[in-house]
Amino acid sequence: MRPHLVRLFTAAALIPWSSPPAPVAAGEAAGEKAQAREDGWIELIGSSGGIDAFEGTRHPGWETVATAAVNPEKPDRLIGTPGTGVVFNGAAGRAPNLVTRQKFGDLAAHVEFLVPRKSNSGVKLEAVYEIQIFDSYGVKTATAGHSGGIYPRAELLPRYHHIDDGYPPLVNASRPPGEWQTLDITYHAPRFDGSGKKTASARFVKVVLNGRVVQDDVEVPCPTGNNWRNKEQPTGPLLLQGDHGPVAFRNVRVRPLP
Repeated sequence: MRPHLVRLFTAAALIPWSSPPAPVAAGEAAGEKAQAREDGWIELIGSSGGIDAFEGTRHPGWETVATAAVNPEKPDRLIGTPGTGVVFNGAAGRAPNLVTRQKFGDLAAHVEFLVPRKSNSGVKLEAVYEIQIFDSYGVKTATAGHSGGIYPRAELLPRYHHIDDGYPPLVNASRPPGEWQTLDITYHAPRFDGSGKKTASARFVKVVLNGRVVQDDVEVPCPTGNNWRNKEQPTGPLLLQGDHGPVAFRNVRVRPLP
């Protein structure tokens, strides 16, 4: 059965991004190198270079570069120029997902991404609630599988397939492949009482793609994709998907919300 979409327009839900930051919810790993700024934003990928904020030490398949662009000889692949500030998943266009060392609850996230033709990626809050990234430019009727959609539930067997429609974006705000695009996400984690019973579902309070609202106060009763049976948690890492197709990221930052 498809999850129900609940729109709750309350002042408490629409927390402005200028609110004072709260501490990271849990689990700062020793040696954490994410850069916390004075305004409360934590830089994960940016001018400081590297991707040390993510689990692992070598990040196979990922490259740190100054710029990324569509490969003119292979329009479904990316190339980069030497330097720092941008990361992409290499000439092969596939690499293990990037998962933050830190765990977060309620969160604002800013992600800039670039994909070539027909590519596929995503941003997952708590590593299991996904906002889809896809080459969706020019699509007349966007589904939840297009950029800005809250990804559907899915099963792996007998072959990968969706079992509901997810939550399509309110509007297709995608730019052409090869152009930088921006996602701004305000997310509320699920709530639990003292016994561990869930009292409120996860919610995407606001998702803005390239300056246009694509999700507005959508309650998500379970994780997305094939994670939908997983036990939900009050905190979790941010995940950037790199194993589904070529993608580049820059200016990725998060801010825990009070």
